[in-house]
Amino acid sequence: MSSATGTTPLARLAIACSMLCATLASGLVMADTLDKVKASSSVRIGYANETPFAYTELDGKVTGESPEIVRKVFDRLGVETIKPVLTEWGSLIPGLGAGRFDLIAAGMYITPERCKQVLFTDPHYQLPDTLLVAKGNPRQLGSYEDIAANPEVKVAIMAGTVNLGYARSAGITDAQILQVPDTTAQLQAVRSGRADAAVGTQLTMKGLADKGGDRVEAISDFKDDPAHTGYGALAFRPQDKALRDAVNDQLKEWLGSDDHLATIEPFGFDRSNLTDKTAAELCGQ
Repeated sequence: MSSATGTTPLARLAIACSMLCATLASGLVMADTLDKVKASSSVRIGYANETPFAYTELDGKVTGESPEIVRKVFDRLGVETIKPVLTEWGSLIPGLGAGRFDLIAAGMYITPERCKQVLFTDPHYQLPDTLLVAKGNPRQLGSYEDIAANPEVKVAIMAGTVNLGYARSAGITDAQILQVPDTTAQLQAVRSGRADAAVGTQLTMKGLADKGGDRVEAISDFKDDPAHTGYGALAFRPQDKALRDAVNDQLKEWLGSDDHLATIEPFGFDRSNLTDKTAAELCGQ
């Protein structure tokens, strides 16, 4: 005779056993990645070329705020070798899920939507955005709203970034948005006149302005919603909670130390970029 739930006691027992086995298997998977990383003394990081967060230098070395933090943290865990895997920004989360690398070290912002796809550490920096424009800012752009107010204005935005959502929320149409794969393309778009502005983190846009010479500048008075302040962190597969937790524990001990501040100083970060916000808070959990 069937039960009130439509299943027999034997069927319910089978379901319970199946769920228990799945839970145990999940736990083994979570421990396995951490164990494998420690056993091989190597870890693979996914990154996209975006100065100063993670990028490839002319000599082929991968550096930036996030890769250098990874080196320090995994050294504390006894892991000696960092193996970088370059990909486009929009392919970072899919690449992580496909197992191309063990974590994302690219200065990725924590957002509720991304929290549904990956596990973040607590953030290791906070940072506002700004615009890169032609020298003198001929369009007099100082906000997303300024761009939205003029249908002729075009803005270059890196595909897959939170700035796409911010721009659309401010009323900027897709016809005004030039999606590009990386920051180099953003700089080229503004320098060539294909875009009137590019938007991104304050440090990134200032870095592009330095590269762009006397033809472009990063504006100093960008008016933005404080809620758009970015909080960057390392990201892991959902099943790799043990690995994420091990890294998070090291970060909690190390962030804000003299060694941490010396590590990030070459990339334009300082004590003002520290934050006490947590991933759980930013994910809305």
